Amino acid sequence: MLKFYYNPISPNARRVWLTLLEKEIAFEPILMNLDGDQLQAEFLTVNPFHHIPVLVDDGFQIVESLAIMDYLEAKYPTPSLLPKESQALAKVRMVQYVTANELFPQIVSLIYENADSPQFLQAKQHIDKVLLFLTEVLDNSLYVGSEQLTLADIVAGTAVPSLPSLGINLNHYPKINGWTERLMQRPVWQKTKLSADDFEQFKRRVRILVKLRRRKLNQGNKK
Repeated sequence: MLKFYYNPISPNARRVWLTLLEKEIAFEPILMNLDGDQLQAEFLTVNPFHHIPVLVDDGFQIVESLAIMDYLEAKYPTPSLLPKESQALAKVRMVQYVTANELFPQIVSLIYENADSPQFLQAKQHIDKVLLFLTEVLDNSLYVGSEQLTLADIVAGTAVPSLPSLGINLNHYPKINGWTERLMQRPVWQKTKLSADDFEQFKRRVRILVKLRRRKLNQGNKK
């Protein structure tokens, strides 16, 4: 049976968790305490970069959420979460990478920066650009690139629904708001929805990681 190392507050882990559940794949969940489990010697043999998620399939270890999702899609093609048509597939891939590279870093800024700082304002402006882009890509489809759920919906769906809790009003983006509501009505998404306490824990985790990263950068610049 597949072994899945995860913690529900991790957006990257939740992508894989949702994929497993939507595809109804049997797996053994291994819950990681992010205050130290990921640094233990036993886990480092699974992922030397001490990150989650990790999927282990009969000794084959896969790291990085997008790679794991592609693996699951290839090995368990039913139900399909990737369209075959070239433009639809391009939409899925674009939304996956725009979410990872353009949206999520701005969510981190909203969590970490002071609300009156230039960085906070810049993050909100960039998120507006992302949401307008997603609106254009979604167009009138129920899901990204398809009338059925895709991997892009799972990736973006672990980020966009958190925006109202960070001061972004999705009512200004009607198509995105409707898409988010469709996702949240799915049984799997209701089952895995973060509680308010979990989301606060996620924000605390983000602040700690950003602070540590900036401290390392400052120490490196002083050398």
